[in-house]
Amino acid sequence: MSSEAYDNVVTSASAYDRALEAGDGIVRLAPAWVPRAFCTPGKRIRLHPDDYFPLGQGRGGIDERWLASAIRADNGPLTGAHEGLSLVVDPDGGLLPFDEFVAHHRADVIGSRLWDAFGAWTMYSKFFDNLMPLPLHVHHTDEMAAQLGKVGKPEAYYYSPHMNDNLGTQPISFLGLQPGVTREQFIERLRRFADGGDNRITDLSLGYRTQLGTGWDIPAGVLHAPASICTYEPQAANDLFAMCESWSNNQEVPEALLWKDVPEDHHGDYEFVTDLLDWDKNVDVDFVPNRFMRPYATATSEADGGSAYVENWIVFRSNSFSAKELTVRPGQTVTVTDQDAYGALLVQGSGTFGVHDAQAATLIRYGQLSQDEFFVSEAAARAGVTISNRSATDDIVILKHFGPGNRELGPVG
Repeated sequence: MSSEAYDNVVTSASAYDRALEAGDGIVRLAPAWVPRAFCTPGKRIRLHPDDYFPLGQGRGGIDERWLASAIRADNGPLTGAHEGLSLVVDPDGGLLPFDEFVAHHRADVIGSRLWDAFGAWTMYSKFFDNLMPLPLHVHHTDEMAAQLGKVGKPEAYYYSPHMNDNLGTQPISFLGLQPGVTREQFIERLRRFADGGDNRITDLSLGYRTQLGTGWDIPAGVLHAPASICTYEPQAANDLFAMCESWSNNQEVPEALLWKDVPEDHHGDYEFVTDLLDWDKNVDVDFVPNRFMRPYATATSEADGGSAYVENWIVFRSNSFSAKELTVRPGQTVTVTDQDAYGALLVQGSGTFGVHDAQAATLIRYGQLSQDEFFVSEAAARAGVTISNRSATDDIVILKHFGPGNRELGPVG
């Protein structure tokens, strides 16, 4: 059984140029599906019901779709060569690795500000879609990730109403730690991991009921056990984590996932795992006002009055990424400008997106292309993307994910 969704991935400088030129600076992306062996698919990411377990025994089910991704998933030795990596659709046929596409075009795609600073596209977004909650875990800060030759992994959540016809088995997220929890208490729960069963580490956390249409900022080093929601998650482009909870999805979490991204000479070192945490952010008495995100209108949208379109900031507390939700009303044609390159995904409606036909997916087969995902170069974003809604009744709704330091937001935090 093949580990690849697509068998026509090619590398071609002429194709890279052709794709960008044909799209007037906007390219279409193929769906990037990612399995997780420790998860149970929630089946809300519009993949065909027969295709959630396409990769054979031991690979688990598809419960993530990665968006505008220039990195590959880290799923062990059976990981496919392009697993998690976005692929640009060549209008003449074939699919082009997005990381190589960016490296070829450099500032012509992501802009000189980002290329000069990072030399790469450093974020991606995903739909995380688990029927059950994930185990409590943490992503490395820059300081701790540097020991592995990588960078830290902040992320954010937005609970899209368009992707959640049900809330799964536990629509409660455990985030951070209760104020007053000590390192010693946390380490004692970590030590229980090796005993088997449930180490009950979420007893030390706080649970938050899901409010659709809102979200959370989760800086690197902050513990989180995401709820059983189909969650839109902009984040830094790496796959580092340490699982701290020993029981999830009604089964034991393999202890290997606690040590997955811990240097080998620190395996068994619970103090080191605890050092992965940004302790002050975890026990912050103002965790909710500092981390919760309720959408608000962009300045341009507010000035335009909202009759033809509405655009809201939905992720806005991080300097590593940001996101907007754009709604274009039925029958309307609008031109929307941005200052930075971005990835875009339609979650509702159909029409045109620049020169491309665009349609939100309803049911995608594994390995099938779609017309719902795009990447917009900085030049095209600044010139303005014209979007036409062909429907007389339905909105077009687009999620837009940006890289570090969005010029419209300015520095945050």
